[in-house]
Amino acid sequence: MEPAPRPRPDFQLAGAGGVLFGFTAACIVIGVLIGWALGNAAYGLVFGAMVGIPVGVAATILRYRNI
Repeated sequence: MEPAPRPRPDFQLAGAGGVLFGFTAACIVIGVLIGWALGNAAYGLVFGAMVGIPVGVAATILRYRNI
């Protein structure tokens, strides 16, 4: 007789989206602030988004890796 499978924890899609959005937005804000301090906030926005998207994805993977 096989043992009953253990129930898996629920994957919280809203939580994963919040982690992704939060880290991405934080990187964008930091990029805008650095760009503003250096004289061009638009370049900081673009740089923050380019860095923020992979950081947000990585943070989401690290948070929900074992689910």
